[in-house]
Amino acid sequence: MARGSVSRDIAGLLLCLAVSHLYARLSDILNELWKLDKNRLRPGTDYNISLQGKAGYVASGSNVARDYASAPLFSYVNEEKLRSIKTFSSLMNLLDNYEPSTGVAEKVTAEEIAENNRFLSAILETEVMKRAHRYLVAKGQSQSSLRDFKNQLYNIWFRLYHRDRRGGEDSCGFEHVFVGETKYGKELVGLHNWVQFYLQEKQHHVDYKGYKARDKDMPEKDDHILNLQFSWKGLVKPVGSAFVGVSPEFEVAAFTILFLTSKEKVTTAVVNLDEYQVELVVYRHGRSIGTAYPKLLSSNNRHV
Repeated sequence: MARGSVSRDIAGLLLCLAVSHLYARLSDILNELWKLDKNRLRPGTDYNISLQGKAGYVASGSNVARDYASAPLFSYVNEEKLRSIKTFSSLMNLLDNYEPSTGVAEKVTAEEIAENNRFLSAILETEVMKRAHRYLVAKGQSQSSLRDFKNQLYNIWFRLYHRDRRGGEDSCGFEHVFVGETKYGKELVGLHNWVQFYLQEKQHHVDYKGYKARDKDMPEKDDHILNLQFSWKGLVKPVGSAFVGVSPEFEVAAFTILFLTSKEKVTTAVVNLDEYQVELVVYRHGRSIGTAYPKLLSSNNRHV
């Protein structure tokens, strides 16, 4: 075997080992955050989901999908408890602040800026975000000042940018991930947050079509991560994914850590989180998040 080929093989092996080590460390911190997530709602107690049928194939660009779920995904949510938790209630105040169509410039009012800051202040009071902050400071990715960290989070999640170059600044990471957007009135993008999904479903704007899964790894009603198919405002998302029941601080912490510890345009990391094997995906849009979502690979420790 040529010396150059051996060198490339060794370099490839070292890279694989380095990536494996990185993902193991990422799994460690995310599991710490998972255990600290005291605001996570409990399936079967605080909410119930009805998985129903397995969704079918939808061709790219199509907004026609057969419905394999005649009932909503969420059959029950304890809204009183949801609204009593500061981070959830402050999140819910933000969900009507955005124009969903890309290409239409966002008009952010002083009150909406104040709501953004109240949300960040609320999550920064939690043990989840305090631990994430310490981790990022130790990694040299954030300043120890809480004010500086809050400003950093604002720029990552709420700083407006152009997603569609035809108009003004029309998007931000928070809008895409937590609220959802439409492109050219033809494509549904984002909307990876379970609270927004539930509220939109309650208002009959979201129609759950069924779960997405491999045949040997069917989801269960107490899973905290779900791959699914749905329509929103008449547009179909062939495959979407979201954490279910988790707190907004956990989502912000997990995706912020992945965003800041990688400089790649697209970062994917396969991690073992609680009983799940999950692929976390983050797309960078300059200094901000373009999109971020979890993809369930395996649950109930079937991957172990």
